[in-house]
Amino acid sequence: MSRHRLTLRLLPDTFAICRLDPGAAVPAWMPQGGFTASIRTADELSIYCVDGAVPQNVQAERGWRALQLAGPFDFSLFGVIASVASPLAEAGISISVLATYDTDYVFVRSGALEKARGVLQAAGHAVVGWSPQ
Repeated sequence: MSRHRLTLRLLPDTFAICRLDPGAAVPAWMPQGGFTASIRTADELSIYCVDGAVPQNVQAERGWRALQLAGPFDFSLFGVIASVASPLAEAGISISVLATYDTDYVFVRSGALEKARGVLQAAGHAVVGWSPQ
């Protein structure tokens, strides 16, 4: 059983996680609205956005669905992501995680979404907004 019992909301879109060169400009095709994230490191520029916005010639892992952990979460809390990531890892479900100031997002491959829902509910979490597409 997880330490935290969370509510996770399934976002309606399918997402891509893209990798660009570290010196690349944020691309013009990146949507200006909805859920988007750009993360620059010394090694890469990563873009999270709706799958349909990404040109075919861009290096991307496509077909991800996002679960928003209902927040906000105080920065002093610990184990929030672990309470979701651990049962998913034990079930062999790969994830990608993003955090914002107020909350966290867990990305799961579309093909594993139904299994992830069952695993998370069995761990004591509520999953709402279910529309697997």
